[in-house]
Amino acid sequence: MNFTLTNEQTAFADAVGKFAEKELKPGALARAHQSTYPWDVAKKMSEQGLLGITFAEKDGGQGGTLMDAVIAIQEVALRCPKSADVVQAGNFGPIRTFVEYASDLQKEKYLADLLAGIKIIGLGMSEPGAGSAVTELQTSATKVDGGYLINGSKVFSTHSPEANFFLIYVRFGPGVEGIGSVLIERESEGFDIGQPSAFMSGELWAQLYFENCFVANDMVLLGPGGFKKQISGFNVERIGNSSRALALGRYAFLQAKEYALTRRQFGKEICEFQGIQWKFAEMAVKLDAAQLLLYRAAGSAQDGLPSAYDTTVAKYMCNTVGFEVANEALQVMGASGYSQESLVEYCVRRTRGWMIAGGSLEILKNRIAEDVFERRFNQRA
Repeated sequence: MNFTLTNEQTAFADAVGKFAEKELKPGALARAHQSTYPWDVAKKMSEQGLLGITFAEKDGGQGGTLMDAVIAIQEVALRCPKSADVVQAGNFGPIRTFVEYASDLQKEKYLADLLAGIKIIGLGMSEPGAGSAVTELQTSATKVDGGYLINGSKVFSTHSPEANFFLIYVRFGPGVEGIGSVLIERESEGFDIGQPSAFMSGELWAQLYFENCFVANDMVLLGPGGFKKQISGFNVERIGNSSRALALGRYAFLQAKEYALTRRQFGKEICEFQGIQWKFAEMAVKLDAAQLLLYRAAGSAQDGLPSAYDTTVAKYMCNTVGFEVANEALQVMGASGYSQESLVEYCVRRTRGWMIAGGSLEILKNRIAEDVFERRFNQRA
């Protein structure tokens, strides 16, 4: 049992950190307040091999481990919190599901551009009536000659204002076994993208509408019965979510630490006050605990996929700690932390969203309880 990074992992972390310090830290504040996807950053990361870290070399990836991708997110986020989203988009979420299950033809068509940082894949999972209960989705895929007609809508879709194509969860038939997924290009006839809306974090999303949108057979990613495979891949997305949440909490912690060492009140640095010291002691313990759970989930992954339990525990802890630490760091810094001239307030807003996205804290606790009691609890009426 080893609680430290290997020499190779440490060297990788140092290399990513130096790249981020030079290329990403300048302009980090301005970048955080831009709602658009940072394509310039994506291209730079592609050149550094930070997109497709865990993908096989035959697919154009780096052949690395899930831990390598976690390290990359952390090192980037500590210099430019917004740029960690690019590591996420190029390694976790829909791109990971795509690489895991796409046909050779689908990979040949899309993967090179994704890994070059010039295209991005969006995800359509949630619907107006299917959020946490995603198996209640209604977007349908009806068989026709040569493919399927897609009808329905999606909300809160990742990168929807800018994605070039989308991985869409659809219903081929009744029940969980009837759920699978298709790939739909932005320009497809019968597919409309609504006006962008903003989250509290400043990120944009748009509703997706499908009205007799034709999808050819060769654009089916996973047919009927593919839902469980998609969700197993979704555990990897949760690792990326956890990594960003924890990294942004640590970023805010370090900013507040520097502030406490230099800000003077009542004739001395505020770190001299016991009330401030206790805040930092509590934050440090929380960050260490969450870090170990994240490393456990990433480090114990089998065949590239972490266990559902380890991932759920890590996400719950990292989401909670990331937000609590960022929020406490803002409190330490007072008006300076609350100001948009600081990235600490940005970290508070971003970490708050990850307590909902990718599985809310409440859903995560339900999943953990099922492992505790070794039984499923049906949440439906």
